Amino acid sequence: MKQFIVLAAILPLLMVFVMQFALEQMNQGRIAALQELVYSAKEQAKQEGRFTPEIKSALARDIAERFEIDAGDVVIESDNRVKYRRNRFDEREMIEYRVEVPIDKIMAGNRLMGIADADNAGRYVIKGSTASEKLRDEP
Repeated sequence: MKQFIVLAAILPLLMVFVMQFALEQMNQGRIAALQELVYSAKEQAKQEGRFTPEIKSALARDIAERFEIDAGDVVIESDNRVKYRRNRFDEREMIEYRVEVPIDKIMAGNRLMGIADADNAGRYVIKGSTASEKLRDEP
């Protein structure tokens, strides 16, 4: 009987490790999907010379759909000025972007460990830059 009581006390703690592995796999899948969506939007922005409002809204919509969150929770920051391709490297013509997405659950069994739901959330940020491929219309 003593062994049964110990098992009943320890089993929930051991299950947290199994649940954490499954949660990590789910979060990694979401992050991979996010990186794929951002990469696709970045390639479109390279052609346009900037992240247009259409590219930003489509990216926010796709992320919200994939993550099952509100599109307003997705933060997309970029310069609105059109950048042009040059024959030589010019850092001023790089398209800078930053995409921030909330992740609701980082640790499984957080309440069992005494961690509040508000503390068990975070934001995943993808920040980068790319060279524009838009050519300047010159006479």
